[in-house]
Amino acid sequence: MRKPFIICLAVLVLCLPATVAQDSGKGVPPAATANRIELPPPNMSGGMPLTQALATRRSVRSFLPTPLSKAELSQILWAAQGITDKQGHRTAPSASAQYYLHIYVAMADGFFEYIPSGHQLQKLSGADLRSKFSTQQSVNQAPAVLLIAGEYGRATTRSGLEKGPRVVNLEAGHVAENVLLQAVALGLGAVPVAGIEPKDVQQAASLPAQYNVIYLIPVGHPK
Repeated sequence: MRKPFIICLAVLVLCLPATVAQDSGKGVPPAATANRIELPPPNMSGGMPLTQALATRRSVRSFLPTPLSKAELSQILWAAQGITDKQGHRTAPSASAQYYLHIYVAMADGFFEYIPSGHQLQKLSGADLRSKFSTQQSVNQAPAVLLIAGEYGRATTRSGLEKGPRVVNLEAGHVAENVLLQAVALGLGAVPVAGIEPKDVQQAASLPAQYNVIYLIPVGHPK
């Protein structure tokens, strides 16, 4: 009577490795890692002096159609949330190093999420979503539009109903300023856009329900 039970148990054990393999890579399914795009290493030294970037930063709302180079996109995304040491700290400060933000970029050839670990892009869609995010000229015209979304729920669970959303919004502000200054240093233009309908953008981008859209930042070569 015990033999069938032993056989079934053996079959179950043999099946387990295949299930575990699907969840390897920190929970990222194979279908997602297959769409990863390696970015060039960011430049972490030299460049325009910070004081010059501060003095010359202006909001730019008109852009040439020229796409960003892979190196330019790499540097912009690194400035937003790039990892800067072996402990995993990033270019922008975050309350208790929780990193509540997710950075996406919409371009003519698709919609992507920036993956700080490994400095990569994850392609989420082949659609050009820029016109679905906003009717503003700066969003429709820029070759790259960064989308900053934050996890208010996770922050609220950790820091409370009042403080939680505030620390997420502060973190988004830090990221936005990094992007604006990095754009200046690269000879690019950028502008923070908050005049959007967050729920509409979230739906157009098919973001998880717990990710709240905070900012759009069009980036490109000034016209």
